[in-house]
Amino acid sequence: MPHFTSYDGAQLAYRVRDADTADTAGSGAHRTSGKPPLVCLAGGPAREAAYLGDLGGLGAYRTLVIPDARGTGDSPPADDLGAYVFTRHAEDLEALRAHLGLDRFALLAHDAAAATAQAYAARYADRLSHLVLLNPGSRLQGQLPDDARQIFESRAADEDWWEDAYVAVQLLTHATELEEIRGLLLRAAPMAYGRWELPQQEHAADEGEQLNPVPRAAFWQGVGEDERLALLGRLRTVRTPVLVVTGDLDAITGMKSGEVVAACFPHARLRPLHGVGHYPWIDEPEMLRPLVEDFLSE
Repeated sequence: MPHFTSYDGAQLAYRVRDADTADTAGSGAHRTSGKPPLVCLAGGPAREAAYLGDLGGLGAYRTLVIPDARGTGDSPPADDLGAYVFTRHAEDLEALRAHLGLDRFALLAHDAAAATAQAYAARYADRLSHLVLLNPGSRLQGQLPDDARQIFESRAADEDWWEDAYVAVQLLTHATELEEIRGLLLRAAPMAYGRWELPQQEHAADEGEQLNPVPRAAFWQGVGEDERLALLGRLRTVRTPVLVVTGDLDAITGMKSGEVVAACFPHARLRPLHGVGHYPWIDEPEMLRPLVEDFLSE
């Protein structure tokens, strides 16, 4: 497992996935595909990056560099809780870029990691060639649209898992024991997918074990209102092309959040996908993969 040294001396891990190897740990592995690599950030927040897999086969077309955020996977926990804040994750990303020797690179971020990606774009836009945001939330924008709840409720009549998932969601608001939370997350998991078949079930099975509650709790802390607004203001000057992908069956972040995020960039396009939940590379890899590859090839 290769590591890089971040701004504070921390040794953070990353994986390289491409068409030749499922996981590559050798030096220079990020150059094996012949195309510029795609750096991929896991969400959660604070979920182990293993859940990204190879993003539905995207690694067959472009080398994927996937860091383990602090306190997840093979990256050690931080001594300072402030190191878990999304703006500091952006500084870890800049250290990874320097380690890889990339002048500019393409970045993909899923779920909460979209906040990290936006913080990076606000400060280091000249380092980004392309930015892909999959199923982003809009907490950074200060908006919490309710269409995710509406999407969830709209599925009640058609899904046999719905009632149990609904109960689990209610119980999660009061659960405090880690094992109880993990069990409830698995019961609620079907709401995150476009359908509940074997690939989705296998993907969901590891979620509870992949979440680290300490960095998760600190992810949004320590960023004041003035800093947040200044960050959003800088996004309006970012010239990087941005692709925002949403799913019309995403009952986690919904679709309106993606619209809010896309509106913050002057050169963003929004692509809603039909029949897709919160994990488009699981529900419809053949839909997502060419969409992203075409965008990156522009």
